[in-house]
Amino acid sequence: MARILTGIQSSGRPHLGNILGAILPAIALSKDADNEAFFFIADLHSLTTIKDPKQLCENTKATAAAWLAFGLDTQKNTFYRQSKIPEVCELTWYLNCITPFPMLANAHSFKDKSDKLADVNAGLFIYPVLMTSDIIGYNADFVPVGKDQKQHLEMTRDIASSFNRMYGETFVVPKPIIDERVMTIPGTDGQKMSKSYGNTIDIFLPDKKLRKVIMSIVTDSTPIEAPKNPDNDNVFALYKVLASNTKVSEMRARYVEGNYGYGEAKQALFELILSRFQNEREAFKYYISNPVELEKRLQEGEAKARIVIREVLSRVRKKLRY
Repeated sequence: MARILTGIQSSGRPHLGNILGAILPAIALSKDADNEAFFFIADLHSLTTIKDPKQLCENTKATAAAWLAFGLDTQKNTFYRQSKIPEVCELTWYLNCITPFPMLANAHSFKDKSDKLADVNAGLFIYPVLMTSDIIGYNADFVPVGKDQKQHLEMTRDIASSFNRMYGETFVVPKPIIDERVMTIPGTDGQKMSKSYGNTIDIFLPDKKLRKVIMSIVTDSTPIEAPKNPDNDNVFALYKVLASNTKVSEMRARYVEGNYGYGEAKQALFELILSRFQNEREAFKYYISNPVELEKRLQEGEAKARIVIREVLSRVRKKLRY
């Protein structure tokens, strides 16, 4: 049985891009009888950007509720908060001590902000080492990653291999699962949907707030009566990743024919989101309103995760003679 591991930061509430690009594909992998999944909420990683404890706590709860709302089986798989497994921090220190400075200085997570070093904290700099501990601390065989995280997984493989060469076989060296078919989900402004861009769509918002977000999607000034090019429109770009082929064809025809306003298209997208995610929205509301149940599910996963990483850490300590 292959062990699959992935994590998602709690730097904000999960948005449509997170759901389509990470949560749903990961849950699909977890349903394979040949796979065992370890999914975690990377709340320690989120501390590099989120400094408000209350906000971080709320984000973590919302992230957990989203995974459960989309049907993650926490009995078959292991679901936990990164911060509740302190062993990962001890392992990170051991790995820090064999990780060369140039490797970390070359990491995208650091280089993207290196022109403003005053904004770079030590946590951000060693982010790839903590990520390595998150993975090899649980004997992960495969890690689903997007193209933007491919470099960090290569660093994980390098660090694990280096330790194995120095101290003898200790860690499983993980392999990436990169789905080239995963498309970039556009945000309300047409850029990639991202919390950092402030262009996200939170499908779990109450109806009125969700509709307001959908109505804010940027469009051009083409008059209602004029034909429109659907391939240049942000609303259509979002609609086609959610709707059936038949519905997409129907909307495309209306764009091309004219007498179809962007307001109508936005309303159609809003109604599509409500109908497609009706059950998940209700489940999310349930878990957010029942924190005891949410906590119970997380603590059960954390107990299982702790057993695995403690065994791995024991191997490491023996190699280091601690």
